[in-house]
Amino acid sequence: MKKSLWLLVALVFTLSLFTISTSAEAGKREKFGTDARHQEVKRLKVETSSEKPIRWKMVMPWSKGLLFFDYAQHFADSVRLVSGGRLDIKCFSAGELVPAMQSFDAVSKGSAQCGHDWPGYWKGKNEAFVAFASVPMGLDAELYNIWLYERGGAEMMNELYGRYNMVALPGGQCGQEMGLFSNKRVTKLEDFKGMKVRTPGWFMDIMNQMGASVSPIPGGEVYLALERGVIDAAEFSAPALNYPMGFDEITKYVIEPGVHQPGCQFGLFFNKDAWNKLPEDLKWIVKICAKETQLWSYNWTTNLNIKAIELFKKNVEFVKMDKDTIIAFKKTTHAHLETLKAKHPDVKKALDSQEALINDFADWREIRSGVTPWPYETFIGGKTNE
Repeated sequence: MKKSLWLLVALVFTLSLFTISTSAEAGKREKFGTDARHQEVKRLKVETSSEKPIRWKMVMPWSKGLLFFDYAQHFADSVRLVSGGRLDIKCFSAGELVPAMQSFDAVSKGSAQCGHDWPGYWKGKNEAFVAFASVPMGLDAELYNIWLYERGGAEMMNELYGRYNMVALPGGQCGQEMGLFSNKRVTKLEDFKGMKVRTPGWFMDIMNQMGASVSPIPGGEVYLALERGVIDAAEFSAPALNYPMGFDEITKYVIEPGVHQPGCQFGLFFNKDAWNKLPEDLKWIVKICAKETQLWSYNWTTNLNIKAIELFKKNVEFVKMDKDTIIAFKKTTHAHLETLKAKHPDVKKALDSQEALINDFADWREIRSGVTPWPYETFIGGKTNE
């Protein structure tokens, strides 16, 4: 593909993400779920040591209507509490200090000291950022945590951000995303032929190869596009994030599973100069609070998903793609990722490491199988695996 065409693709992708800050307002519902701890601690007086407190600004692509903003706020609250107020990070939603998609550059240049993100937004800077966000048919939440913390993933992530004058840490995991909200019932590969779908990133290319017609329209426009028939189907995020969007009001089906994002990973990034000025104990506090946010965000979001799915089932039918179709997605995805690896050394390094973990984990995954905690009647009825 010519360089100019690649630049056009990158521009379209970036524009599709620019309005994510408005996504939660696109539907008719309020945000699903609140972080109870933030309400408890936001007015709490924390004793500050005799040294002058350090005050940082955090920027991000999120509005306060998205749970992802809560991930960032939770981290900032943890740092303030654990540091006794010595490091106080103020969160600014998209557009308050900088536009949504300028948060990366703002922290890189030092206009703000830190930021929160989904690393895949920066694929226009380096394709490998997507590997630290969500890989189609790739790592789930369990394996992302193992890869990041025990297999060198966090070090690779930090090295990549480090090229842009930043220090990076994992900063939230929301688990597997929902599949496609659709007005067409899809179970087989041929059902996707000619289907108009909204999805961005690597999955956009994969879906096109599967015969769909894909557009990475902005998140805030998805509701109207579905309602008016501009698109037949769309994916956005996890159940708790999707529920406020109201997609179930204007679609009939949800096509599962969400093969595009088995795990959705977020990041924290810090201006390197600001980071280097921190005392060593505060650096450790930031690292530990980031890990706590990684744990909390997954548990909190997954628990909210339970209620969201219960509400969704009142309006839409959940449809599972057949086994052959899922295998076809795996084959097409594998071929596409191999192409990316051949073109981008940083992608190859990250994906080879992730694939090594998947292979190494396979024996334990098989040996431990057969005790999936299904409800009692389901289990004794013969369904023992997920």
